Amino acid sequence: METTSVLLQSRTIPFGFSLKGNQTISCRHFNKQFQSNVRYSQQSLKPIRNASSFSLSPSPLRKTTRTQFLSPLKCSFSNIPSSDSRNPILEPFKNLSFDSVKSTLYELTPIKIVKWAAIVSLGIAAAKWTANMVFNPFFWMYFSWSWLFWPWFVAIALALYGLYAFRKHSIGEASIVEQLAIVTSVFTWLTLVPPAYFNGYLEGWPFVFFFVYHYFFFFNVSVRKRLYGDYYARPHDPKWDVNPPKWYRLLFCVGVMVGHWLAAFEAPELHRVPGGWSNVGVWILIVVTLLMQYNSSLYLAKYSEKVVVPTAVVQFGPYRWVRHPIYASTMLLFATYCLALRAPLSLLLVVAVCLMYYEQKAKLEEVLMVETFGESYLEYANKVRCKFIPFVY
Repeated sequence: METTSVLLQSRTIPFGFSLKGNQTISCRHFNKQFQSNVRYSQQSLKPIRNASSFSLSPSPLRKTTRTQFLSPLKCSFSNIPSSDSRNPILEPFKNLSFDSVKSTLYELTPIKIVKWAAIVSLGIAAAKWTANMVFNPFFWMYFSWSWLFWPWFVAIALALYGLYAFRKHSIGEASIVEQLAIVTSVFTWLTLVPPAYFNGYLEGWPFVFFFVYHYFFFFNVSVRKRLYGDYYARPHDPKWDVNPPKWYRLLFCVGVMVGHWLAAFEAPELHRVPGGWSNVGVWILIVVTLLMQYNSSLYLAKYSEKVVVPTAVVQFGPYRWVRHPIYASTMLLFATYCLALRAPLSLLLVVAVCLMYYEQKAKLEEVLMVETFGESYLEYANKVRCKFIPFVY
C-alpha cells in the first residue's frame, strides 16, 4: 500500500508526515482538493531534506453535499497603517486649528453667548446638585423610601414621555404604546402624584382608582377592538366632532386637575382613611360607574356608524334615564374618587367643573342631533328630561 506524504511548513525546518490509503488531501476552508506527486515508503515522521521535490497539483472538484454557509476567510497582515484605521474620537479634532477656532469665535452673537452660558450654567448646577445629593448620607435613606413608596423619578420621566407622545398624537403619528403612555401619565398625575406628595407614600384608594381610571376610559377603545379588530378610530364626518372652544377645554382640564390635588390636600392621611364596611358604598359606586360607561358605549356603538356617527336616537340602556350617560358616568367617577378620600369640598368643585363643561358640550351635540333626526330627538328629549343626573332636571 502506497503512502502519501504531506508537506507542512515550519519556521525551523520542513518536515512531513504520511497518510495511508488516501492520495487525495482536502484543504478546507477553500473547498479545493490537491493530489500529491511525492511518495515515500516510510510511514513515520521524517524530515524532508529537499522541499523543492514536493509539488501539489489540483485535482477536479468533487461534488459534496456539505453546504457552505460562510464565505472563504481572507486574512492579511501588513505593517503599513490602513486609511480606515482611524480613531473616531479624535476624528472631529483632525482639522482643528487656531484659525478655525478664531473664525468660530468671530461668528458668535450675543444671543448665542447667552444661550451657551445658560446651558453651561445649568450643566454645572445640575452636576453640583447631583454630587451633593449622591454624597449626602441622608439621601440614600430617603431614596430607598421614595423609590418604594413614591417614585418621583418614574413619575417625572413618565410625564415627559407623555408630553412627547402627545405631541406625536397631535400630528397623527402616535403608536398604540404612545397613546397608552399619554393616558397612563395623565392618570398617574391625577390619582397617584397628589396623595403621594402630601403623604410621602401611597396606599389604599389611590392605587385602586389608578386602575379603575384606566379601565373606565378604555371602554371606547375596547368597543373599536370588538367591532373592527384594532384600536384605531375610523375616518368620519368631522361635523360630529363637537367640542367647545380650546380655552374652555383647557379650563376644564385645569379644573379637574386642581380638584384631584385639592382632594389629596383635603383628605386625611391615607393610613387614617376608614376601611372595612364603611367603604361598601364606594365600591358600589365604582361598579355602577363602570357599568354605566360600558353600557352607554355599547348601545351607542350599536346605533352608530364607526362608533362616532349616530344612525338613530338611542333610547335603550342608560339612555332611558339620562340623555348623556357617558358624561354622567365621568362625573360620577371623579366624585367617587373624592368621596373615597373623604374630601367633600373637592367633590363639589369637581362636580361643578364637570357640569359647566358638559352642559356646554351637550348643548352643541343636541343642536346637531335635532338637525339630523328632527322630531324623533325632540320627542326623546321631552320623554327623558334629565341630562346628567337622574331626577334632576
